[in-house]
Amino acid sequence: MLREESLELLAIGAGGFYVDGTVGMGGHAVEILTRSGPSGRLLAVDRDLEALDLAKERLAPFGGRVRLHHGDYREVPDLLGGEAVDGILLDLGVSSLQLDTPERGFSFQREGPLDMRMDRTQERTAARLVNRMKESELADLIYQYGDEPASRRIARAVAEARRRAPIETTLELAAIVRRAAGRRRRGRIDPATLTFQALRIAVNRELEGMAEALLALSRCLKPKGRLVVIAFHSLEDREVKRTFQELGRQGHRLLTKKPLRPGEDEVRANPRARSARLRALEKAA
Repeated sequence: MLREESLELLAIGAGGFYVDGTVGMGGHAVEILTRSGPSGRLLAVDRDLEALDLAKERLAPFGGRVRLHHGDYREVPDLLGGEAVDGILLDLGVSSLQLDTPERGFSFQREGPLDMRMDRTQERTAARLVNRMKESELADLIYQYGDEPASRRIARAVAEARRRAPIETTLELAAIVRRAAGRRRRGRIDPATLTFQALRIAVNRELEGMAEALLALSRCLKPKGRLVVIAFHSLEDREVKRTFQELGRQGHRLLTKKPLRPGEDEVRANPRARSARLRALEKAA
């Protein structure tokens, strides 16, 4: 999503050293390595082992120019060990691989276990939160991370349902949420959307330490190096915006006064791109 815009803002040069902190299946990474050839290097990081395996296969032709690591983009400063880079790309949010694989439990449109883990080596799952959290805590979570006005009713309905039997599948939870939230929603958003978003953010701790991580990543850049971030929900984008504004006050150059959004053609070809927002900055010389 926003591939060409993000790559252009990354200002890839031959022989440069770059980081793809959310490599996924390697779409951006292929372009970075191609454009930085013949000697450019890439550190490719992802939390999802399945995606990383696919990226490894896809990036094999680049040989030793790419280093893959299973982990979180927040680990990048430690992985670099003090070496500065020319550019860092973060494409946040859920991948198509995760959404389109029912057994990953991200989608309320397909039957699957209540999982939602980007990194399936961790213990924390959506089922664990749904079935173990106190009703009041679950309501707060759904409101905080989903901006869901019916969070209290939804948490109450979940608590009542799990007293009868554990809630184990995506469709089971979605049905409970829809009944509690009601069908009326702005636009065409499904009533389960915000609750599933909130649970996914909590399971994967998507917002924890984000601002601190972005500040640390900016320090990893060479002078005039670029940091490019694509966010997919307003909470994420708000953190990126605030942190970039802080970095701007420190003398770095904001390359996007307002977030770039996908064009009509991209949204038509890929409706999931609709919510993408791209921001970029350049480190001071």
